[in-house]
Amino acid sequence: MAVLSRLDAWRRSEVFGQLVRFAIAGGITTAIYTVVYSPLAKYRITSEQVANLAGYLVAMISGYLIHSRWSFRGHGADAGQTTKRFFAVSLVSYGANTLWVWLLTDDAMLAGPWWWPLIPVLFVTPLVTFLLNRLWVFA
Repeated sequence: MAVLSRLDAWRRSEVFGQLVRFAIAGGITTAIYTVVYSPLAKYRITSEQVANLAGYLVAMISGYLIHSRWSFRGHGADAGQTTKRFFAVSLVSYGANTLWVWLLTDDAMLAGPWWWPLIPVLFVTPLVTFLLNRLWVFA
């Protein structure tokens, strides 16, 4: 019974609501990244790294707008501080995604297909960015 009570309290908590909103918003921004990255990389319009940069820039701007207005609305820090921190976390996210592209597609490493980096981009990078946004950006 105590476990159910704790689960119910967690479900109603501010953090849980933020996590759900972050997951939805993150899904949207990741979809935006994928829509930009995929055709550029798949059809070799440019290198995977340039496609990654293009996807990152579009997703970063979209992500800031969605997260600041919805995911973490009313959560704390002033807009000026939040903006600087968000862009710092975005650079961490970009660095992680660049690592995935380099590790999984570039000839120097695994030389896999263009879509391999999308797996950690979808499942690893968002967890890191949620924690950084929750604990530092919008704290």
